[in-house]
Amino acid sequence: MDSPQRHVRDELRLFVAERDWAQFHSPANLAKSVSIEAAELLECFQWSDDYDITEVRLELADVLTYAYLLADRLGESPERLVLEKPAITREKYPTATARGRSDKYDRL
Repeated sequence: MDSPQRHVRDELRLFVAERDWAQFHSPANLAKSVSIEAAELLECFQWSDDYDITEVRLELADVLTYAYLLADRLGESPERLVLEKPAITREKYPTATARGRSDKYDRL
């Protein structure tokens, strides 16, 4: 049985291929698109903490889509990247000094 992650990757690859859009998907363009879509997600919360869940879901889907496409373009697994990051962050933010604090690691 295919994993949900493989299904997402394959669906995105098919969607892009059907439109011949891979030619526009350089790592730089995809990274820009992640940032642009993240700004649109943030706009949902611009003036109030009240938000339209439908709009938030759509913008979040755009952010995740471009992040998945970028990872795929780089030959990386989004899931592996996400799971590797806590190990790096644990080094910077040991529980004993970081618990309950939002300070940057160099100020703990």
